[in-house]
Amino acid sequence: MRILLVGHDYKYAVEQMLLTLFPSERPEYDASCGSPALVSELLVLPDGRAECVSKLSLEGASYIARRRTDKPVAADAIRRASELSKLIKLSFYEAALASGITPPAWGALTGVRPAKLAEAHIINEAVSPDEAADYLSREFGVSPERASLCGEAAGAAVAARLNLNPDDVSLYAGIPFCPTRCSYCSFVSQSVEKSGALVEPYLNALFREIEAAGSAMRRTGMTAVSLYIGGGTPTVLSAFELAALMEKLRGCMDLDRCREITVEAGRPDTVTRDKLLALKDAGVTRISLNPQTMSDDVLRAVGRRHTAADVRESIELARSIAAWSINMDLIAGLPSDTPDGFKKSLDEVLAFTPENITIHTLALKRGSRLNLEKTPLPGSDEVSQMLSYAHSRLFGSSYSPYYLYRQKYTAGGLENTGWTKPGFACLYNICMMEELHSIISMGAGGVTKLKNASSGKITRLVNKKYPEEYIASVGEFENTARKILSFKEIHDD
Repeated sequence: MRILLVGHDYKYAVEQMLLTLFPSERPEYDASCGSPALVSELLVLPDGRAECVSKLSLEGASYIARRRTDKPVAADAIRRASELSKLIKLSFYEAALASGITPPAWGALTGVRPAKLAEAHIINEAVSPDEAADYLSREFGVSPERASLCGEAAGAAVAARLNLNPDDVSLYAGIPFCPTRCSYCSFVSQSVEKSGALVEPYLNALFREIEAAGSAMRRTGMTAVSLYIGGGTPTVLSAFELAALMEKLRGCMDLDRCREITVEAGRPDTVTRDKLLALKDAGVTRISLNPQTMSDDVLRAVGRRHTAADVRESIELARSIAAWSINMDLIAGLPSDTPDGFKKSLDEVLAFTPENITIHTLALKRGSRLNLEKTPLPGSDEVSQMLSYAHSRLFGSSYSPYYLYRQKYTAGGLENTGWTKPGFACLYNICMMEELHSIISMGAGGVTKLKNASSGKITRLVNKKYPEEYIASVGEFENTARKILSFKEIHDD
């Protein structure tokens, strides 16, 4: 779509809205290519208010929307940019609706964390989650179904925030290895079939980083309240390696006040009695057993080498070993799946009565095999049916949404939602997604987020992305630890 910006250069705001409203279109700004399909003009009025006029031309017809702020825009640069971006997006959105397009489920909301907006409204306006949901519907055109999800997730974030102390942090340790690579995956994960020789040197490097991070935490008084070991698939490690990892974490970091310890055991073909016993003995309280589907046909289509029967066996085995909280993931929109097939998968997962169920919408990432091979996938309408059924069944089975996020390139711009039984919400997921406090992230591709409690500003420290690069970067870990120390000293003054 050819775009002309007048009076502003907020390309990101316009492009985010373009992706939401017209996902197949790509922005062009070359005026020599012909008349623009969208003219976005920003005006600052004499009284300090701002007005945005969007003119959208489609198939020979023009649609104009005019949006104005209720009060003068903020002088502060960050707040001003936020207010103007919102104005530009809403103007574009209203022009698009005037053209007759079907309103997106999330209305004019873009971005990864829609619940943060609802959470801020709850806190700033002293309103209930239901009232925050109504606000999202009124202000941004969010559908009642999505607004309700968002309101409840925001309520869970507010409740979690009340039980956090200023020095509390969450920990993440990444294991970037899997038995095989799923066709939808774009994460930096290595197949152990091809990269098994990297496991030992990777763990050695990770242990060095744990030592450095632990030293920084002790010196700054940081307290770990949640630990999440993710991947990849951490349970590709042997029972001995899992035990050694947990021993290293406990030896370097005070985990006595840790409220939960999660390990992703996402592939049932990596789950054994010895590994589960090692995790139990190490104090793990939550595991994630993620079938993604309970259809053998769909499992084959995404390149998994296990069956639904393997999932059933791993659940039974896990329940026989410990009374941990269990999460199970499903993905809506996988190749070869149908709304009826997805319903059957969810019904079977519900029969296992896991404490948490996470419903993902397939995101067609550029680096995934599905995208590279142009694999046929269920359409947006079918994916929407899957999610609507999930919402109805989970609400009706005493689960409630406790965190959610959105990704680019999902069918219909839909969401990923974590559901929980009462009292079993995963603290790490809430703190990480809603950015409630600092996250110390260790391992390849890890992103440590240091949050200034007073300003809310987040400082990011990014690890090397690929395992080989990470292994070679061991000399940088002490520097990262010094940055954590420096951040804490500066912001404590």
